[in-house]
Amino acid sequence: MPRSVVKPPSKQGRKREPADSSTRVPNSPYERWTAGDPNGDAHANDIVPTVPQYERIKKIAAELFATRGYRAVGVAEIGEAVKLGRGALYYHISSKEDLLFSIVVRYIENLVVSGREALENEPDPAKRIYILSRQLMSTIFANLHEMTVCFREADCLTGHRHKVVSELHQSYQDIWEATLRDGERKKVFRSLDTVAIKGILGMYFYSFLWLKPGGKRSSNDIADVFAEMTVAIAELKPRK
Repeated sequence: MPRSVVKPPSKQGRKREPADSSTRVPNSPYERWTAGDPNGDAHANDIVPTVPQYERIKKIAAELFATRGYRAVGVAEIGEAVKLGRGALYYHISSKEDLLFSIVVRYIENLVVSGREALENEPDPAKRIYILSRQLMSTIFANLHEMTVCFREADCLTGHRHKVVSELHQSYQDIWEATLRDGERKKVFRSLDTVAIKGILGMYFYSFLWLKPGGKRSSNDIADVFAEMTVAIAELKPRK
């Protein structure tokens, strides 16, 4: 009997710029960090940016970090790229690492939020795979430099910042694992080893190496190919 095909779902002022309140993970590690977590190495009274200028600095810095690597880019080079002197740049950022943290944390946190919504709203684990796939690939397509930094440079973070980002990455991976385990409980997916799940996620995470936004294939096209592969790997098959 041919394998059944799962159809894709139808379609002011100087203050630290937090994740959008409509998408913030409730009581997330990032939220605690920006509030001045007493266990962290950052505090609420750090130098804080004006939002429009800070967004411009982050976008340019993300491109530099993505193309050259975080460690290879100095503060002077960031200042030159954004056309700000050292003093003016430090008015908007507290450190190069804080800038990296701000670039990395936003997108992974938003993926956690949208992923949790998919867990709550789509009971079919196979259809949920398509939803998660489209969410992730559209985010990578729309923010390729930032997501390259998110996946490749996050280990340059230290102390509490590293802990925050690691927890968010784990929370996101847990959403995918929960979906696959849900399919196992519902007897539509077979039991997958944790290594297999990490391999599936690696297929998605390392797509930044070859993706070309604006090419012939849209983010949804690629997302649906990946989702079909994931479902094919996971689906329950009779023993021979």
